[in-house]
Amino acid sequence: MSLSRRSLLKSAAAAGALAASGEVVAPAIAQNRPVRIGILAPRSGIAAAPGENGIRATQWAAERFNAAGGIAGRKIELVIEEETSPKDTIERFSKLVQQEKVDCVQGIISTGVGLALGPVVEEARALTIYWDGTTQDGVDEKIPNPRYLFRSTDNECEAVMASLLAIKYWKGKFATVAGINPDYSYGRNNMAAFIAILNRFKIEHKVVTEQWPKVGTMDLTSHVAALKSAKPDLIFSSLLFADLPVFMKQAHAAELTKDIKLVLPAAGWQHTLMKKEFTPEGILFGHNTFYFDNPNASPLAKEFVAWYERTHKDYPEWEADRAYFAIASYKAAVEKASAAKSGGWPSQNDVIDAMAGLSVESLGGRGAWRRDHIAEQTFVQGLTTHKNKYDFVTLGTFETMYAADLQKPPGANFWDWIKTAQFKV
Repeated sequence: MSLSRRSLLKSAAAAGALAASGEVVAPAIAQNRPVRIGILAPRSGIAAAPGENGIRATQWAAERFNAAGGIAGRKIELVIEEETSPKDTIERFSKLVQQEKVDCVQGIISTGVGLALGPVVEEARALTIYWDGTTQDGVDEKIPNPRYLFRSTDNECEAVMASLLAIKYWKGKFATVAGINPDYSYGRNNMAAFIAILNRFKIEHKVVTEQWPKVGTMDLTSHVAALKSAKPDLIFSSLLFADLPVFMKQAHAAELTKDIKLVLPAAGWQHTLMKKEFTPEGILFGHNTFYFDNPNASPLAKEFVAWYERTHKDYPEWEADRAYFAIASYKAAVEKASAAKSGGWPSQNDVIDAMAGLSVESLGGRGAWRRDHIAEQTFVQGLTTHKNKYDFVTLGTFETMYAADLQKPPGANFWDWIKTAQFKV
């Protein structure tokens, strides 16, 4: 039977209101049952690969934590549901909260789903931690002061870093610019951020063409032809789904990638598909918050990458880090709140209060939650090389920047912030 959104909200809110109020302490018997964590992530469609990366990292973390006693003495049990359309994902969120009675919901990759789900989270009063898709309409916050929702770093962080590095590496070496970006808020905002930062640093340039393929378009030959006809010195592209390696193959075949500067801030989602045969050296390539071959990787990250390669015959990308950060920070917050109660199981409000301002080690380095429930993590980018043991490109140069230097501060307007921010170039 199909339920209305309002019915879902009313029933979810009613079920969670008493516990969320913080007035009732969970009974001692609760410590004898598992901590149930609901996961919402895509397992099919264009976002299936990052969804699987996140699920696998969560499962690895849960097994690792359970072997060491779980969370505050309770073992972790995962309840996994599919992230698909906003409507269906909201219904599955309601199922996790009402029927499965999970203690926390984690996941979400799509910005569109995140936008739709955010208000539902707040009305249902259910602690939820996003891996990726933020509850922004572009860069305008729709939930300025969330209580129950914790959100990932701003979507534009990777575009800001790539813009700064493009200026650092190539200032004075390009005059004409083109773009090919997905035709939705993520792609539009990333391209606009790139141009805004060029203007911020007074980099003279002319935009000769902007291409906007719909998400999931696999025949990009007309876009490639338009780019080649425009003859830009530099192409900026935030393509990040399976369309990115397809674009690179078609661009290579058309000789578009020969002697041109390419800025790909989100290419890390498809890193193992970016084969040397059609992906040149010297591309500015973004891995977001996790790079599997980080020369400065922690023992934790090395252990995870080795497990991932051994188990899945593949190499993980950044969604694995986002998922690990979510479950690791939840664990740390519960245990911090529990310690404050001399070992008693904390209420949801206790956990939320403990989580704001918390810092933990994630796979990509230290991660933290701002007081406004926005994540801060380390971003990785650099120039590609073929000098490695793989059949795909890796980073020949390696640079990191922390999110505090890449995203707007609490309450700021993104475009106004760009005009005055003290960027480190």
